[in-house]
Amino acid sequence: MPAPPSPAALPFELVTAARELFADRLGVAQAYADLLATDGVLRGLIGPREAPRMWERHLLNCAVVAELIPPAAFVTDVGSGAGLPGIVLSMARPDLAVVLVEPLARRTAFLTEAVQALGLDARVSVVRGRAEEVASTLRPADIVTARAVAPLDRLIRWCLPLTAVGGRVLALKGASAADEVDEHRSEVVRLGGSAPEVRLCGSGLLDPPTTVVEIVRERTPAATRRPPRRR
Repeated sequence: MPAPPSPAALPFELVTAARELFADRLGVAQAYADLLATDGVLRGLIGPREAPRMWERHLLNCAVVAELIPPAAFVTDVGSGAGLPGIVLSMARPDLAVVLVEPLARRTAFLTEAVQALGLDARVSVVRGRAEEVASTLRPADIVTARAVAPLDRLIRWCLPLTAVGGRVLALKGASAADEVDEHRSEVVRLGGSAPEVRLCGSGLLDPPTTVVEIVRERTPAATRRPPRRR
């Protein structure tokens, strides 16, 4: 009996890019795409019209961000939702350790089930809570990612405290990224970040490439530093 058709089949024109990005984990990526197009839709995590463009709009769009992440990095994904980009990055880069931070119970339930079903639980963990609530309990991350979570000024207040000094925030943004950077640059610097830079990921693989705002955590703001102990 033939296998049922995939609800989120990889389009032929994207096969080369998908193979380059996922290598021997392409089958796992396809299983995740199918999970998003079925259970993800039923549970309200993905829109019902997203299945035909699951690869282009979601998986490949997230996977190319891996080019900005160093080997064996510790990654925290803020507002992970259905696992974008955190789960995708863990499939594209099995050397990464990834924590998915998500405050909503129904989403953390989906994430936990997805991580186990895809066999990613050795390197991926799920934490329920808001970024500002878990910052003091999580290991400072080399990389903090976020996709479509909030405007840059709010996002950086949540993400920088999760980032190690010298680590980076990678915020996946759309066409308005440059305008957001211009508007919120001074606030980002005030909070201890570097001047934001707009990066394009996946040039030559995706059209259009993914737009990412990159911010280095340069320091801890004076207002949040711990006072010295009295002797």
